[in-house]
Amino acid sequence: VQLVESGGGLVQPGDSLRLSCVVSGRTLSHNSLAWFRQAPGKEHVLVSAITWGTGKTYYADSMKGRSLISVDNAKNTVFLQMSSLKPEDTAVYYCAASSSTVIDIHSSGYEYWGQGTQVTVSS
Repeated sequence: VQLVESGGGLVQPGDSLRLSCVVSGRTLSHNSLAWFRQAPGKEHVLVSAITWGTGKTYYADSMKGRSLISVDNAKNTVFLQMSSLKPEDTAVYYCAASSSTVIDIHSSGYEYWGQGTQVTVSS
């Protein structure tokens, strides 16, 4: 089981960015996919999540209206499109998978994690 993120980078405030997470070895253990972020010295915070089967989604208040989570079932890939990025969005973004069909806002609810991709928003 592997989750591999890509798409991070250095962008300016107001820019957009799309993160990708390829999920290999997909089984029923990956019923929910989530994007967390972790700023230096802080804990993981859920940004957005989606369930494979029903497509139910969750967005953190800080990202509502500025992000869109989606899946490509054929490619076993989950995307996070972010726009109007702010310096406070700077963090390492992690893709995580859970066997639960209920979205969990806590990082402890996810069994599988990717290595993370750095997003830096700075002028």
